[in-house]
Amino acid sequence: MTYVAEVIVDVPTMQTDVPYTYLIPAELGGQIRPGMRVEVPFGNGNRHIQGFVLKTYDHQNPAELSEFAMKEIVSVLDLGPVLNQEMLELADEMKETTFSFKITCLQTMLPSVMRATYQKWLVLIDEVPEDILYEVFKGLDEITWEEALASGRLSELMKLRQNEQIDIRYEVKKRNRSKTINGVKSSLSFEQIEEERQGLRKGSTQKASLLTMLQGMTEDQIMTVKEANDRFGVKRGTLNAGQRSGWLEIVEIEVNRDPYGKHTFEKNVAMSLNDQQLAAYEAIVASMKAQDNQTFLLEGITGSGKTEVYLQTIAEALDEGKTAIMLVPEISLTPQTVHRFKSRFGDEVAVLHSGLSEGEKYDEWRKIERKAARVVVGARSAIFAPLENIGLIIIDEEHEGSYKQDDTPRYHARDLAIWRSQYHHCPVVLGSATPSLESRARAQKKVYQLLKLTKRANEAAQLPMIDVIDMRREMAKGRMQTFSTPLLEKITDRLQKAEQVVLMLNRRGYSSFIMCRDCGYVLPCPNCDISLTLHMDSKTMKCHYCGHEEGIPHTCPICASQKIRYYGTGTQKVEEELRDLFPAARILRMDVDTTRRKGAHEKLLKTFGDREADILLGTQMIAKGLDFPDVTLVGVLNADTALNLPDFRSAEKTFQLLTQVSGRAGRAEKAGEVVIQTFNPNHYSIQYAKEQDFEGFYQAEMQARHQGNYPPFFYTVQIVASHEDENTAAKKMYEIVLQLKQVLSPNSIILGPTPKAVMRVNNRYFYQLVLKYKKEANLQVVLKQILDETQVDVRKGLKISIDVEPLNFI
Repeated sequence: MTYVAEVIVDVPTMQTDVPYTYLIPAELGGQIRPGMRVEVPFGNGNRHIQGFVLKTYDHQNPAELSEFAMKEIVSVLDLGPVLNQEMLELADEMKETTFSFKITCLQTMLPSVMRATYQKWLVLIDEVPEDILYEVFKGLDEITWEEALASGRLSELMKLRQNEQIDIRYEVKKRNRSKTINGVKSSLSFEQIEEERQGLRKGSTQKASLLTMLQGMTEDQIMTVKEANDRFGVKRGTLNAGQRSGWLEIVEIEVNRDPYGKHTFEKNVAMSLNDQQLAAYEAIVASMKAQDNQTFLLEGITGSGKTEVYLQTIAEALDEGKTAIMLVPEISLTPQTVHRFKSRFGDEVAVLHSGLSEGEKYDEWRKIERKAARVVVGARSAIFAPLENIGLIIIDEEHEGSYKQDDTPRYHARDLAIWRSQYHHCPVVLGSATPSLESRARAQKKVYQLLKLTKRANEAAQLPMIDVIDMRREMAKGRMQTFSTPLLEKITDRLQKAEQVVLMLNRRGYSSFIMCRDCGYVLPCPNCDISLTLHMDSKTMKCHYCGHEEGIPHTCPICASQKIRYYGTGTQKVEEELRDLFPAARILRMDVDTTRRKGAHEKLLKTFGDREADILLGTQMIAKGLDFPDVTLVGVLNADTALNLPDFRSAEKTFQLLTQVSGRAGRAEKAGEVVIQTFNPNHYSIQYAKEQDFEGFYQAEMQARHQGNYPPFFYTVQIVASHEDENTAAKKMYEIVLQLKQVLSPNSIILGPTPKAVMRVNNRYFYQLVLKYKKEANLQVVLKQILDETQVDVRKGLKISIDVEPLNFI
């Protein structure tokens, strides 16, 4: 029998986006299974790369194989499959719906530490000149590519390769290593230990302690080196001597990197559900028991107890012997969320999010894989958790844009959740106080089942009073400050009452930009078409697109004027103003800059939760998921930020953000109040947010979307071309428009091509078009054709991306 494997290789191009057939060596015959990673030779020469096995089978015609001189798999990178059959099928779905390469979809499903790296070597295969042998190769048979580059003699080495005197070898390196510590295993019987004890010299206290320790160990017991020292006072040198004497064996013990190992979680019991919560719970559980893949939209006001419904439905899934996935936006995966799930379900919970180290993510993933965890709580990528027998999938704050991946493959976690629910015949729950218009429209059409929570779970907690401040009037009074007079008065009042305040500003940094007041020059990024942002903590100007940094100029580079002024307001600048206005107040700032270090997010929230701070100032990351009983005032300093963006979703995003941040106030017995500062007080999104009227906003926004031919009345596709030469990118987009017009019906609408709002990023020019359509039978085919035909252009530096149902058009 001749066994072969179909392998998708780690070369993300259109030409290689098909499985290649490899011989399975006899020694690996029984080991290789679908879903495993393997090392395979690819192309000419000694290039080895990683691949995923899609299927294996007995080839019926060995003569045919020898005719094609089929290559063999070199080695396996895993002891068992890392992707199950469900994930292999899901990759096919993603490839079709996101216009991505299959290998990219498969890699996305695994922790980043499981993506192989490649080492390149130069290898001697024949005699070479002595100076090359000793000066470059140092007398060795092979050197790394980096060593070859450092030698400064690359051109000579390339000639030697052409003459077949040296060759290039590629090596696949695994990065997913388990964490291990040293342990001690006894090699002596009870009687042998007694004999050794008799032979000890007087004063050998360390060896005597070691023998006492070994005598108390069972045959299979392994004690850590640290435990040996802590409990018996046995030092590492004594253990090494014991190993040399044959008394013991020092072995490696695998340990899990538990990101929450140092936390203690008190057991949290289920709370009583009110009538609305109970109705939602019973509907979801009934669907679960009927093995029905119903999608529910749980629309509940802030503080209505959605999380308790999630916890109790998950508990029911576990009682049924099933597993569950709970997705939350990265931005609101707060320690409070983790604490509630760990307190309820203990060690059965695995947590996956970007705040963990690569090793921690890998160990949490392995915990799921070996079925030690039955509940997965995580951000977008946790939808790929290798759970089996799933009974329930929940997506909290389902309207959040962070569920859509910005780069390839551009999947939406909601779509994959629904696909997995169909695979496992289980319900999906989409929860939000402010559902996306698309989800709410689907509920209205009965595609989703709508469940409503209209009252707060804590009966003593009432929705906060919301006051909208017209900043135009504040300006008319000559007040060009960050804080309006009413907001300052309310902050003062709360500080006097020893209550807490949350302030949201939707912009990080010190100020938006700096400008010369004489000539109007604004300091730009040299790589992007956008101004640099001032950061006072690092005393630099930074680009938030490409990361470019430079010093703060003190004179204008154009006119040499010293009248350089700061414009706009960032969190750093507001923090300074707050300290000047309220010198006695304890202020915390939370934005991307202050939460960059691991654990910083959790530390800041714990400080605020422990009442060690009076004011929490932050960007939109503080708008969701926070539940602090002493927060009685929330201030939104600039409600217009999102409204001013050229995005048809700007009103929806503004309404959602204002509603979410308003929900942080008055969540317990103390009454809450919200102050919204705006230059557009009459805008319908702000007025409906003030009244906390989602239904009113939904009707008004649906009318605007219908008039503008936007989702949910139309589907959308965004196509973007980028190149270092602007004309090349623009020309390609015009060609694509002509190609689309030949196959699309007259009912479809093409917007563009136009330069993107920020046309140049990292010295690449971006042009885009947006296609709006209702039904186009040939669209999938023509989009694939566009990708196929542009593969030639990719080698020339042109990049084409296709985003189905994009969330950002700017």
